[in-house]
Amino acid sequence: MPTELLYQGDSYIKEFEAVIIDISNNYVVLDRTAFHPTSGGVDKDVGVLIRGDRTYDVIDVIEEGDIVKHVLNTTSGLEPGVTVRGVIDWNRRYRLMRLHTTAHILSAVMYRKFGALITGGHVYPDYARDDFSLEVFERNIFEEAIAEVNNIVKRGIEVKVYWLPREEALKIPGITKLAERSLLPSTPIMRIVEIPGIDIQADGGPHVKNTAEIGLVKLLKVENRGKKKKRVYYTVEP
Repeated sequence: MPTELLYQGDSYIKEFEAVIIDISNNYVVLDRTAFHPTSGGVDKDVGVLIRGDRTYDVIDVIEEGDIVKHVLNTTSGLEPGVTVRGVIDWNRRYRLMRLHTTAHILSAVMYRKFGALITGGHVYPDYARDDFSLEVFERNIFEEAIAEVNNIVKRGIEVKVYWLPREEALKIPGITKLAERSLLPSTPIMRIVEIPGIDIQADGGPHVKNTAEIGLVKLLKVENRGKKKKRVYYTVEP
């Protein structure tokens, strides 16, 4: 059975209860989870699963099709059918959320100003990097873009999350800022993340509720990675 992704409905869930439906030597599959797997260019959550007086470290979270595998330091004492309590590392998750929403704003700015699409990237807890399909390599392009991102962040715009039929979603201009549209999910219903007046994208990961939560965005460095692959590294204040 598919894993219910609790974070898609509420990215602020820190603890939850779930039932183990499958178990292997080093991982368990739960009927539902608030742990975000490494997917969509966003890094995994870590944390613990608790059963009774035993605590199990969640050291990796892997998405395989429509199930999520929680890789543990040990599965001793666990079995299918038992209920566990999951607790995510909130400090790590919250930074991922702030940086992920930043990535959406930056991609919108780059798309609007330069028609640039994302050709690669990843959100880590400490920083994020994005590659854009730019021909010209100039640091000031990214300096100006980050300045605009910070102006948007300060406006305190509500981040909306909702679902649309795939056919309807794909009619929205800029519904993806990815150069490879084939990377869009193939599901009949698509999760939409909208920052009104700024950006709208199909996306499955966790985000903050308001842009003001992001704080100050800082440019770290830029790199020329080749034709139509200009990379920018950035972070948010602690």
